[in-house]
Parts: sequence; structure tokens; C-alpha cells
Amino acid sequence: MRVGLFIPCYIDQFYPQVGIATLQLLEKFGVEVSYPEKQTCCGQPLANSGYEHLTQPINNCFVENFTGFDYVVSPSGSCVLHIKEHLYGTDKVDETRQIKENVYELVEFLTDVLKIEDLTASFPYKVGLHQSCHGQRGLRLASMSELNEAPFSKPETLLKMVKGLNLIELKRKDECCGFGGTFCVTEEAVSFKMGKDRVKDHTDHDAEYITAADMSCLMHMEGILKRANSKVKVIHIAEILNAG
Repeated sequence: MRVGLFIPCYIDQFYPQVGIATLQLLEKFGVEVSYPEKQTCCGQPLANSGYEHLTQPINNCFVENFTGFDYVVSPSGSCVLHIKEHLYGTDKVDETRQIKENVYELVEFLTDVLKIEDLTASFPYKVGLHQSCHGQRGLRLASMSELNEAPFSKPETLLKMVKGLNLIELKRKDECCGFGGTFCVTEEAVSFKMGKDRVKDHTDHDAEYITAADMSCLMHMEGILKRANSKVKVIHIAEILNAG
């Protein structure tokens, strides 16, 4: 199994430890991982801002970098969903289709492809799980409270394998944090209020850490926590699953 590691630009620039944890975690399970060094942004910020018609060079770059792998894996649900739904108009149709069919967010790769049932990780803290919208509603990493369906959560399943971790119960476990990519720039007041409410649900239940499968959501909440001088920290789920 050969995996191409896709690291989103904001993780590369601000949270490189998340990329390292993802690499180490995959290698722990015997996966052969390669990191294409010429990879760039997936183009999601452009598409979110109404400029998707300008993303063809970015799409071609992505296909050029990730052709030939059995799977493409990334620690970001939003970027993976963008590739699945918006990677088109490239010069290589067959290669593009193969990538879209085999690109996975890290959590779903661990649960659906590797089918992990045991972890050696240890993280003895009270943790709140934020179910990011793209992962939950786009990739179906977890059930949605507005639907009449049996509850499930792939991130929660993995976290419950971590020794010593105390997963707290939230009042509104699938509520948006308000980040929304460029939404937090164009509608900053609404974005901040949504993030403040989301953080409060975690702090009201004495969380020591907030985790998620999307570092972008955590980055948004981290800013709110820091401005409130809160001791609560954010941590990507890859770091927890790789801890200890």
C-alpha cells in the first residue's frame, strides 16, 4: 500500500506537528508513505471565494503530484471533500478520477481502509470532540442530529481506544464552530459569535483539550480561547492518536 501524504497549506505553515503526527501514525501501521514536495494548496480558498474557474492550474498541480499512489491521505476533512467534489478540468482525466475515488481524510482512512481496532496511544486528559462540518456532513464521519439515524462517530470510535482519555459529553455535539474558511473573514462578527458559543460548550464541561479532524476549525477556536486567556488547548486528533 503506497500512500501520498497531502498536507494542507495552513498545517504546513502553522501546525507542522500535525503533519508529522499523521506521518508517524500511518507508519506505525505499516503504511508506505511519501510526501510529494511540490504539492501546493488544493484550491479551496479560491473556490470558496467564487473563483473556482481559476483553479485549473492548481488542479493540474495536484494531479501531477498525487498520481500513482494507491491512496491519498490528509489530516483535513474540508480539503479532502474539496478534492472529492471539485477536482476537475485537469489535463489527465483518468488520473483525476482515480485520485478522487481514493482520497481519504485520516480518520476515515484509519477506520474504513486500515480498519484499526487497537491503539497504543495514551492521553490522560479530559477532551472535547468537535465534529467539523465538512467531515461530518460531507464525508459522513459522524451521524447528524437533524437526521433520524443511528448515532455513530468515527473520530469518537478512535478516541475511545486511547488509554486514559476522558471524552466529555457536549450539549450540542455537531454544531458548527463558525470558521467556514473565508466566511470568518467576510462575516467575522457572526463567525466569532458562533466560535465563542462552540468553545463555551467545551469549557462548560471542563474540557482540558478540544480536538477535531480539521485543524482549521481548531485554529479558529484557538484564537478565541487565547483572547479569553483560557487554559484550554486545541490539539488535532492525529496528535492524540499518536501520543505516548
